[in-house]
Amino acid sequence: MINVEKKIAGKTLTIQTGKIARQAAGSVVLTYGDTTLLVAVNASKEAREDINYFPLQVEYREKHYASGKIPGGFFKREARPTEGEVLTSRLTDRPIRPLFPKGFKNETQVMITVLQSDGENMADTWAGVGASAALMISNIPWNGPIATVRVGQIENEFVLSPTRLQLEDCSLELVVSGNKETIVMVEGEADEVSEAVVVDALKFAQSHIVEIIGLQEELASSLTVNKIEESAVELDQVLIDAVNGKVGNQISDIVKIVDKQDRDIKKTELVSDVLSSLEENHPEKEKEIKSIIDGYFKDTMREMILADGLRSDGRGTKDIREITIDPAILKRVHGSALFTRGETQALVVTTLGSKRDEMIIDSMDEDYKKNYYLHYNFPPYCVGEVGRIGFTSRREIGHGNLAQRAIKPALPDYDDFPYTIRIVSEIMESNGSSSMASVCGGSLSLMCAGAPLKGHVAGIAMGLITDGKRNAILSDILGLEDHLGDMDFKVAGTRDGISAIQLDLKIEGISFELLTEALEQAHEGRMHILDKMYEAVPEAYELSQYAPRILTIKINPEKIGGLIGPGGKNIKKIIEDTECEVNVDDEGIVTVAGKNPAKCEEAIKLVEAITFDPEVGMEFDGKVTRLMTFGAFVEFAPGREGLVHISELEWHRVNKVEDVCGPGDPMKIKLIKIDDQGRLDFSRKALLEKPEGWTPPPKRDRNHNSRDRGRKPFKGRR
Repeated sequence: MINVEKKIAGKTLTIQTGKIARQAAGSVVLTYGDTTLLVAVNASKEAREDINYFPLQVEYREKHYASGKIPGGFFKREARPTEGEVLTSRLTDRPIRPLFPKGFKNETQVMITVLQSDGENMADTWAGVGASAALMISNIPWNGPIATVRVGQIENEFVLSPTRLQLEDCSLELVVSGNKETIVMVEGEADEVSEAVVVDALKFAQSHIVEIIGLQEELASSLTVNKIEESAVELDQVLIDAVNGKVGNQISDIVKIVDKQDRDIKKTELVSDVLSSLEENHPEKEKEIKSIIDGYFKDTMREMILADGLRSDGRGTKDIREITIDPAILKRVHGSALFTRGETQALVVTTLGSKRDEMIIDSMDEDYKKNYYLHYNFPPYCVGEVGRIGFTSRREIGHGNLAQRAIKPALPDYDDFPYTIRIVSEIMESNGSSSMASVCGGSLSLMCAGAPLKGHVAGIAMGLITDGKRNAILSDILGLEDHLGDMDFKVAGTRDGISAIQLDLKIEGISFELLTEALEQAHEGRMHILDKMYEAVPEAYELSQYAPRILTIKINPEKIGGLIGPGGKNIKKIIEDTECEVNVDDEGIVTVAGKNPAKCEEAIKLVEAITFDPEVGMEFDGKVTRLMTFGAFVEFAPGREGLVHISELEWHRVNKVEDVCGPGDPMKIKLIKIDDQGRLDFSRKALLEKPEGWTPPPKRDRNHNSRDRGRKPFKGRR
């Protein structure tokens, strides 16, 4: 067993190997604080010949036993991965994938299991560190190491690996992966910070990434590692020359076709013609021929951009595609917008709900509810294809989460807009950055729903083409530029600053100078898009007539029991009488939701009537609930009653309470006394006109008073 450790951000990071999961190609147990993960990696012995991609599978799983919990649900076991687990799997996959050799096609698995959680130190970033360490000591060829860290900002100070509690105070949160020289992946959100702050945060992260990489190298140096030999890729020069002779200058012409579908059709026709003409002399070489042609397309497109600054759709490197916006395109939904940028189109719909529509999260460390969430759907027709329809893909979860985080800082405070908000982005067309179109469409649909955003939020995807000497940063990239380029850098924000960021590289790193330039160019593009959005929807619409009306009121938490009533009697009665949904939380916030504003107001008044503190002199319209010999009990608010003594029913003497009222009769009353036990005495006669010449009647025997409940007075010793 080998164990290495180092202090990181004031806590000990330990990486251990040789004790657990020893049959894996590489395995480590990583502990930070009292959070522990097991990472095991394996690769198949044979390469797959039938694929043109690298078959990597990264699975991050949180076990509820890690924090002393039993899972919810009928089966009481962890099932398919949660959204959080999928997002962490993606965070781990994205920085390690580009570092595998291009020709390596062996199926590879990275399995990450959280064995123990202290509830304070989050496990997700350490999954990337553990994956890197396990790959380093395995026989799998890999050009690492990398490390992943989380950076927060609290009161203008950067914090490494902030705890869950500290994250609540962070104005910026970034997950950053990098190597010894630079960063390779970024994911995060911020409360509208400047581009300069983001760059400073990334430099801060990089300085600590180097420390963690040093610890991994110390571990690897203690072992003798024999990597799988990569099979050499032999080039068939005869075939290359034959393909080159057939394609000629056609690829240059096809790359310049603006329309995506027309371009794909022409490319398909070219491939078909070349295959047909070479079939006789080069049989069974279809895959190799297609690969050669794809390489020509990539090289031609990249050279055109680097040499001439000209893109396949005729734009310059900083140009944004034409934008059209159709607000409130669906009249019956609460809010909607159709956002179209070039050949990328998102139909985004906002639905407003009440507290019962909140999403319940049952995770390893905590259970909580979300009153805002965004779902992203990417159907096959949006790219003109036929595809598998089933569970939500990891890509859809990741893109939806990015758009959700981008819009969150602009949402109104819950106290000002007490709705559960669900946004759904349906991608109608896709040719580059549909997640950023979802950000723009989501902002517009929220405004159309009547949500008073702090400002519109727009997103833009930036690309990079580089040959090591020449660089071209591209604004608003196409799908082709994403596929054949070197970077996908998504930046979202308002006019005041950045709210979300995501960086993926297909090269081994990017300099901070290039990154700063890309951020500045993204700022220009974002301002252009925001101008278009404000032109279409300058401010929030009136709340849709189809949206529920929600009112809130704060009550004394000590009154919550009285509002609910025995067995929920009082609150159920309010719901039944007003046809509204009524909820109260532990802090005394009462939320009333319903489609009829008048009914909502009525429910609020009933809540106030039940929970207010009455004062002497207040008048009420009550209802007699029961009669006693000494007076009548009158309900002055739902579930609350007081006594009108028989002497307070009329100005003249009353012999029997039944002579004045009966159960169920309405009665106007005035509060005349609150005793030291909080019991209420009312008067009916105080609201009646005093008869002329009235004189007080003789005093009654007060032994039969309101507190005796009709019992005879006690006389003598017990």
